[in-house]
Amino acid sequence: MLSLSFTSLLVLGVTFAAAFPQGALKKSCSLSMYQSLVPHEVLKAVQKMQDQFEDIMRLSDHKCNTRLFHRKWNTGDLSVPDRVMLVEAEVSLTIAMLELPAIPSFAETRQQPLDFLSHVREDLRCWMSTEAPLHQPSGRLRHWLQKLQMAKKTETTGCLEASAINRLFQVLNDLRCAALRERCT
Repeated sequence: MLSLSFTSLLVLGVTFAAAFPQGALKKSCSLSMYQSLVPHEVLKAVQKMQDQFEDIMRLSDHKCNTRLFHRKWNTGDLSVPDRVMLVEAEVSLTIAMLELPAIPSFAETRQQPLDFLSHVREDLRCWMSTEAPLHQPSGRLRHWLQKLQMAKKTETTGCLEASAINRLFQVLNDLRCAALRERCT
């Protein structure tokens, strides 16, 4: 029978800790899984959600003239950390809009895209914290992020929701560009 004293366990723990310095077991955060197309079932779910949302919007009298996702530059023009920051902001807004109360049928339809985007956001945040923890956004991205913050304060929730849902395929393209790193042009 193996019998270890408290002192033996303490020495063993210190020895183990010395063998693996802090950070050596740090989680690896890769975005490479997003380099190719998003899984087919997610794309179908996004399309179904957009179609259903369009039907819901047709029945309402919402009129939006927001150009929230409009940019004069391409995602590929940004540095890799800027791209990741951009996508994280886009994904976070989309998640916030998809989490709004909705009619039961739409709540069910949006669940798969919401789950996927929640996983994407975790991966993006992990990547930023390990690969570029001190990165400051470029002037171009900083201006767009300020515009996004202003829109959150001034636009109606309905218009923000419509912008986020209608531009979801663009967000997925931005995600792919961030994952491709320097190969995205």
